[in-house]
This record gives sequence, C-alpha cells and structure tokens, in this order.
Amino acid sequence: MARPRLEEIATRVWAARVEPCDVTIGVIGGDDGVLVVDAPGSVAAGRALCAAVTALDAGPVLGVVHTHAHLDHVLGAAAFRELDPAVPVHAQTEAVAALDAAARGASRALHDDLLPHLEAAEQEAAVAAPIVVPDRPLSSVRAVDLGGRLVELVHPGRGHTAGDLVVRVPDVDLVLAGDLVEESGPPSYGPDAHPLDWPASLDVVLGLLSGRSIVLPGHGAPMDRDAVEEQRALLGVVAETVRDLATRGVPADEALEAAPWPFPSAGLEHAVARGYAALPLLRRRLPLL
Repeated sequence: MARPRLEEIATRVWAARVEPCDVTIGVIGGDDGVLVVDAPGSVAAGRALCAAVTALDAGPVLGVVHTHAHLDHVLGAAAFRELDPAVPVHAQTEAVAALDAAARGASRALHDDLLPHLEAAEQEAAVAAPIVVPDRPLSSVRAVDLGGRLVELVHPGRGHTAGDLVVRVPDVDLVLAGDLVEESGPPSYGPDAHPLDWPASLDVVLGLLSGRSIVLPGHGAPMDRDAVEEQRALLGVVAETVRDLATRGVPADEALEAAPWPFPSAGLEHAVARGYAALPLLRRRLPLL
C-alpha cells in the first residue's frame, strides 16, 4: 500500500486523508518527536502511515491519540505498536471501555459500524485486525509535552460518541476535532451517538477557537470557525426537532416523516432513536388518539 502524502497545514502540523473510509489523520511535531492523531481503518494502512511519518524525519512517535473509538480511526494503531511496542495510546475513558470490549470479543458494535463501508477483502482484514486498547485513558483534560510544544487533549462532552476527544495545538491556533465535525459529508449519527448532547459539546469546541483557527475534521479537508458554527447550528436543529416531536407525542417511527430535517433523513434514524430514548419519560407524551 502506498504511503499517504502528509501535507503541512500549520507549522509542524501535517494532515492526510487515508483510506479506508477517507479518515483525516493529523501529525503534530515537537522538538522531541511527533504525536499522531487518529489511525487508519486497517493495519496495512497504518503501516503505510508509519512509513509516511518516518519520512517526515521529525523524530520518533511519542504517542497516538484516538479522537473516539470507531474502528475506522483506530485499527492502524497496531502498526505503531509494531514500530514501538511501548508507544502510548491516549483516549477518553469511554472510548477505552468500548475498545476493550471489542478487543475481548465482548462487543461487535464497533465492527458492525465499520464493516458496511468496506469491500469484502477489507471486511476480512478488519475482523482479523488486532485492536489496541489505549493505555493512557483520560476523563476530561490532559497536556502532552512534545518538547517545546504543549498539546491539549480535551473531552468536550458526548456527541458523535460518548468518548470524543479534541486535540488543540495552541501555538498555531489549530484544533483536531475528530468526527464531532465533518467536512466531506454531514455529521454521522450512529448507534452510539448522543444527538441531544452534541450541540453543547460543539459549544465547548467553539470556545477553544478564534476567528483564525484551523479545524481538522474527522473526514475531509480543514475547516474554519464559521463552518463549525454552521454545523453546530444544524446539529442543534436536529436536537430541538427530536425534542419537539417527542414532546408532541409523535411516535419515533413516524418522526422522520413528520418534520423537515437539516440533513438527509436516511442518516438520521439513530439520531431519532437515540434522542427519544434519552428524553425523560415525562417529556414524551402518549400519541394523541
């Protein structure tokens, strides 16, 4: 597999879009080495990324960060452990728990989320791939010293998953946001999303941004603050529409046809189901006869 082309998008910060699933990877350099943010969705793609990072000649890999637990962002971490068995892997505690369950075979949820997006051969490789359980869990905030550069890991709250992290590089006003924001398509609501919490979590992310910030999404090209604000507003429409329909007694299985939505309704099935389930019972009226 050809190694991806890492493009410098800010001083000593590189990005690449990597298959499978067009995942956007970040590499942050310091005086002592580099921090890799997210990994591709296969071990083979992870090895190609390792080669690309090595070719930067920016020092050793000091750590890998998972912005969340979905396998299209984590399977390639096994390649970095092949390169250095002691390389630390950081993730939020909820993401660690999800990956631990998947690694032990106690849950198929993460595989089931990834497999529909892969070709048959890629599916076989994904099922066989080892899952690295992160060994540097964090609950809310952590600073990572790369030598001459501090990088902040922040859990802004639940959104795309329960264990989302964003990575802030303050000296270049850049945030790597994982799948809390998307550029190449609408935000992805999966069976582990938290649609009612997501807008508030993006408010926390917006609090980390200035008008000049660069935001690297989980999929797609770099974005600016205005694009993140627009996406937050649309996520807010989804959350408020779910609340309104549930409060008026519209059954969940009729919700997608009962209101206009800011994103294609085909991708909102889990947003409705998860949103309805999260509302207190008293907020959900019985359907009117």
